[in-house]
Amino acid sequence: QVQLVESGGGLVQAGGSLRLSCAYSGSMFSPTTMAWHRQVPGEQRELVASITDGEATSYADSVRGRFTISRDGAKNTAYLQMNSLKPEDTGVYYCNAKVIRGVFDSTLRDYWGQGTQVTVSS
Repeated sequence: QVQLVESGGGLVQAGGSLRLSCAYSGSMFSPTTMAWHRQVPGEQRELVASITDGEATSYADSVRGRFTISRDGAKNTAYLQMNSLKPEDTGVYYCNAKVIRGVFDSTLRDYWGQGTQVTVSS
């Protein structure tokens, strides 16, 4: 069973920091891309940050310079270091992994974590 296990969410004051972790298991293949998405009640889920297996990163404009995504291949874990948090960063953060279906099928499957709540108070 493919699973993504998230941790690190919580309540923090504006200007504070949190580090989210996402551990992937259950597949022979390392995720091509791991990412963090955020969803605010009543709004669509949006991409916050992503990192490829080659460690190329991308960030939403709203978090660039404040958030850092990284991954540890030995642990099959992705991290999101969140600094200088703002109230608008509040939301449910979901870990996402894109994984090839097989050696002879390079199309990607999406896997999602359960989500972890991040609340930033002002």
